[in-house]
Amino acid sequence: MILADEQATAALGAALAGVARAGDVVTLSGPLGVGKTALARGFIAALGHQGEVPSPSFAIVQPYEDLRIPVWHVDLYRLRDPSELDEIGLDASAEGALLVEWPEQGGGGHWPDALALSLDFAEAGARRLTAKVPPPWEARWPIR
Repeated sequence: MILADEQATAALGAALAGVARAGDVVTLSGPLGVGKTALARGFIAALGHQGEVPSPSFAIVQPYEDLRIPVWHVDLYRLRDPSELDEIGLDASAEGALLVEWPEQGGGGHWPDALALSLDFAEAGARRLTAKVPPPWEARWPIR
């Protein structure tokens, strides 16, 4: 899928929020500046958040609990070792959803049922999105 610009990336996040369920995990991979946080902002805004959505790079976890579905926006970029993920205690809960940027920093296999999205730079400022769609997401993907 090609996303023309940051607005298209945020719009995809909003569309994902429209089909999101409690217990969902969406992982966001790709290089710095590719739009992972823009997608997360669209997702969180579509669920009812009206304020800023800062990148959780330094906080690591930014909770948004007063939404239609509570969301924990996570950025694992600063993890030095995958074992640090255990200390954070992230689990998809039945009541909320996880958006995880830089999931590869946590090692592999933490969220086998996650919708794994990967963004990369494309021509003319666009982004190329690829998705690994697990069984819990098959009926909801591709987003229309």
